Amino acid sequence: MDDELLILHEGRPGRPEGRLEKSLRAALDGRAVRMVREGEALENRRVLFAFSLPGNGVNTGLYGLLGRLRDHPGCLRGSVGGVVIDGAGDLYTKAAGRDLILAASMAGCTFPGRPLVEATGDLRNFTVQARNAGCGLEEAYRLAVGSLAERVTGFTPRRRARPKVVALHASSRATSNTLALWGRVRERLEGSCDLREIGLRNGTLEDCAGCPYTTCLHFGEQGGCFYGGVMVQEVFPAIREADAVVLLCPNYNDALSANLTAAVNRLTALYRTTSFEDKAVFAIVVSGYSGGDIVAGQVASALSVNKGFWLPAGFCLLETANDAGAAMALPGIEERLEGFAKNLLAQVGGIQP
Repeated sequence: MDDELLILHEGRPGRPEGRLEKSLRAALDGRAVRMVREGEALENRRVLFAFSLPGNGVNTGLYGLLGRLRDHPGCLRGSVGGVVIDGAGDLYTKAAGRDLILAASMAGCTFPGRPLVEATGDLRNFTVQARNAGCGLEEAYRLAVGSLAERVTGFTPRRRARPKVVALHASSRATSNTLALWGRVRERLEGSCDLREIGLRNGTLEDCAGCPYTTCLHFGEQGGCFYGGVMVQEVFPAIREADAVVLLCPNYNDALSANLTAAVNRLTALYRTTSFEDKAVFAIVVSGYSGGDIVAGQVASALSVNKGFWLPAGFCLLETANDAGAAMALPGIEERLEGFAKNLLAQVGGIQP
């Protein structure tokens, strides 16, 4: 894979240049970039996906791309990507970016940490970045696009001969389909990884209470958090050392479970002082009826887009099972578990699937 950056953009000939086009042109000036040609294969490439959203949030070109990615697993195999979404209003940019990242990951694309640049209509979402950089909102937007392009072209996953993998869950071992699937994945990883499993059951974890930035930073610099507990005693040390984090996610009402959500929120204190850019995130999601893609999108958004973990191709295993034990009776489940374990080892351990 070379370092040439391909731009996949829905721009139409003859249409006036908009804010997205101007920002791309300014941010990518001097870089080796070109537009994706119609029908061009995108395996083993570095790709920046860039889409504008009208006020209603519906870009038909983007929906067409989602359809192609979902219809053709492997069409982005070996590629590294980033996403820029430019919106006309305050809504829909994050959702559009999350959906595209999930579909591209399942099609074989890897994403570096913080793979989404979103620009809301008035660019107020760049207020902090502009203040920190001492510039205006539009310049902060262009700087963010330039930074993303640099990370996409320069990204190489860190691989270890014996990677350290930590799994986080908040489930009951006696009844959890999610833990049952993880148990079979764990069997396949033993001997090749250093494995650690941390349970976050009721009574062990307090949610983030939104401490002031200075308070959070202070405790983060001390290696902890104001609320202490299992996060400081077990989770923070494990994640500092980890090469990969696996979230074990039963689908509760189309959302991450309360304790896993709390754990993600509490990671903010560690994120203040510790880069997660060399740490991968994976997920096993089991739904009773449907909606596993919603939870997988939440994992990608919370841990990769917001917290900076890199997102491997095929990072999630999505299954549907209701009654206790039903997941292990699903047709073809052993082959999918084998594939998930091999992909994890290929992504962070360098062992080819």
